[in-house]
Parts: sequence; C-alpha cells; structure tokens
Amino acid sequence: MENIDQETLNAFAGKAETWLERLLLWGREEFLSLDMAAALGAVAVAAAVFWAMRKWALPLLYTAAGKIKAGYWVHMRLQRLAELTPALAALLLLGTMNAGLLQAGFSPDVSRIAAQLLTAWIIIKFAVLILKDSAWTPVLAGFVWTVTALAIVGWLDPLMMVMDQVGFSMGEFRLSLLGVVQAALLFAVLMWVAALISRVLENRLGRLAGVTPSARVLVGKIIHILFLAFAVMVALTSVGIDFTAIAVFSGAVGVGIGFGLQKVVSNLISGIILLLDRSIKPGDVIEIGDAYGWIEKLGARHVAIITRDGKEFLIPNEDLITQQVINWSYTDKIVRFKIGVGISYRSDVRKAMDLMLEAADGIDRILKDPPPAVRLVGFGDSSVDLELRIWLKDPESGTVNAMSDARLRIWDLFHENGIEFPFPQRDLHIVSAEGLETIMQRARPSAGEDAGKR
Repeated sequence: MENIDQETLNAFAGKAETWLERLLLWGREEFLSLDMAAALGAVAVAAAVFWAMRKWALPLLYTAAGKIKAGYWVHMRLQRLAELTPALAALLLLGTMNAGLLQAGFSPDVSRIAAQLLTAWIIIKFAVLILKDSAWTPVLAGFVWTVTALAIVGWLDPLMMVMDQVGFSMGEFRLSLLGVVQAALLFAVLMWVAALISRVLENRLGRLAGVTPSARVLVGKIIHILFLAFAVMVALTSVGIDFTAIAVFSGAVGVGIGFGLQKVVSNLISGIILLLDRSIKPGDVIEIGDAYGWIEKLGARHVAIITRDGKEFLIPNEDLITQQVINWSYTDKIVRFKIGVGISYRSDVRKAMDLMLEAADGIDRILKDPPPAVRLVGFGDSSVDLELRIWLKDPESGTVNAMSDARLRIWDLFHENGIEFPFPQRDLHIVSAEGLETIMQRARPSAGEDAGKR
C-alpha cells in the first residue's frame, strides 16, 4: 500500500514538474518578449497621460466650461463630459501606439485588451453621466461589458456570424437576428437623441418671454413625433427593408393600426387640439368630474392634475375634449365664491351685513378689487338668508380654506355684536281650544283604564 502511494506521489510530482516547466516557458515567451514589453510600455504611457490630464488639465476644463454663456443645464453637462477628456485622450494615444506597433511588426495583445476595456469604461461612464439614475444604466453597462468580454476572448466575431446566419428570406429581402439587434440598438440611440434634443429645445423656448407654456409643449411634442418617425425609418432601413416594396400593404397596415390604437391616437390628437386652441395650459386650475386641481403637465396621452390633497389625477386628453371642463383660470385666475349665512329674525339685518363685509376685509386672500358684497337672498322658515360674495385670485392655493377663514371671522363678529344664529323652529297656531282638549284626551288614557291594565 505504501509502495502504491509512493508511486502515485512520484507520478504526480513528475506531472507537476512538467506543468511548471511549461508555465515558466510560456511566461518567458510571453512576458519577457519584445511584444509584451512594447505593449506594457504603451499602456504605461497612456496611463501616465491619463493621470497628468486628470491632475492638471481637468481643472482648466472645468473653468472653461463655467465661462461659457449658457444655462445651468448646459454647464452641468459640459462639466460632466469634461470628466471623460483624460480617458478619451488616453484611448486616442493608446490606439495610435497600437497601430504603430502593428506597423512595426509587434503583436500588442495586452495594449489591445487595455484599449477595449478603456473603451467599455468610457461608454458606461458616458451613459451614467447622461442617463443619471435611469433604470437602463445597469442594462447598458451589462451589455457593454458582455460585448467587451466576447471581443477579448475572440468570440465576438464568431457570435456575430452565427447571428447573421439565423434568419429568413422573403424574395430578395432577408432578415437576420443580427440585423434585428443592430436595428434595435440604432432605434434606442436615436430615441435617446430625440428626447435629448426635444428637452433642450423646450428649455430654450421656456426662456423666451413670448412663448406660452402650451406652445412650448406643442413644439416639444412635434419634435418628438418627427424624431420618432425618423428613428423608425432609419431602423427599418438598416435591416434592408425597402419602403417602396411595402407601399402596397401600407393602407391595410394603417387601418389595422388605426383600429388597434384607436384610443391612443384619439388621446394624441386631442392633446394636440388642446395645445392649439390653448383652452388649458400648465398651471391652470381646472375641475373635471371629481378632480379639482392645477395642471402640472401636459403629456402626449394624458394631463396630470395635482389636487390640494397631494393626489395626482391622470386625465386622458380625450376626456378633456368630450366632457365638461371648468377652467377657473382660463381668462384670469380671479374667481368668485358665495358664502351663505342665516341670522335670526330678531337680529339687525343691516348691521349683520356690515359685519360680514368687515369680516371679508380682514382676510388677506380676499381681493379688495372687485370688492366683497353682501346680498339678502331670501326669508327662510327659521332665518333671514344673507350671502357674502368674495373674489380670490389664487384658487390653486385652495378655496375651502379661504371660505373657512371668512366663516370663522363672521362667527366671531356676530357673537361680539349680538347677532344671533337661528335654530330650526316652527310656529304652531291652534285654531280651537276645544279641539286641542279632545286630542289630549284621546292621547292620554283615563285613570280607570290605567288601573285595569295594571
């Protein structure tokens, strides 16, 4: 048994010695070769340039970006993009040195891998700077690192060839999996560019005094739709689809899409109509159904309304066209409210009316012009009905709170000046005393009947 173990150990030691010799030979051939020395030298030079630019050139770029006459948003983007300048310079230098080494007959595999990793890092860093905390940032980072890893191990080209072979043909047209992936990536990039350009133009228009909020939103929507159509056309063209070949089927496809997306198209067209006729705009205070609040955003499909309770209603654009909408600030934001008050018939009506005007004058949110007014609107069963009419210029700040302040002020002034609030009451007129006595006798049993029941 001991001999067998010794033989096994000797065999294992021999194999380990062989492996170690091969490893040392590979190390001498790879790491002590001129190719490795040249590649490591290129990486070291690129790293030194990156460090030097980050230490001395980056502060100068920050200062230059801050001196550009532009808005805060542009300054922030320029300063963030300036962070990529050292990496871009190092990548450019590394690519130039790799090309020179290849021309000189070297095989700079290490510097090539370093350039690929640096490219992936720049793409991910750029996405993080632009997309901020978007949910798509981790997805993009995973995709870029996967492609980089495939390129490093040499599997990217074979994988692309396999994806290109997976597909089908229709006459002269051929659609492959690789073409679909490329079209999807191109479409995503174009959509991101469209959103960025439309946002920049909206910010530009927002600083122009003569452009209304509705016009700003309308221009943003039109630009977004145009870029969407452009992105779709470019993506379809990239996979080899000829638009003239499918012109025959465009009518049928349009009808099918029209039926399938009827509500979506209706809301989109309704939104454009609302922007063109300027019936509502961001900041307006509107009331539709049970929703009352101010418009926070006009979207392509819906309008966002925020209430005083913090609730946010998403009203489809079509409902704003087909249903009755009360716009409290269509012409201006001045609106009138009525507060009904009942006083006792024993109170001085004229004095009560003066006190109600005094109560309105003591509240800051109630306008002095138009002035508050008090009207006697009726004689009720229990009270003389008065009505205080007030005007507010900021309904978005709440209407119930202002009316509550007015009622509390009226309550205090009425109690201080002896004006009574009536209780519900009825006056009964008895025509005949004999009839009353008969009713009371019927309602009250006699003493004999009570004794018999006991």
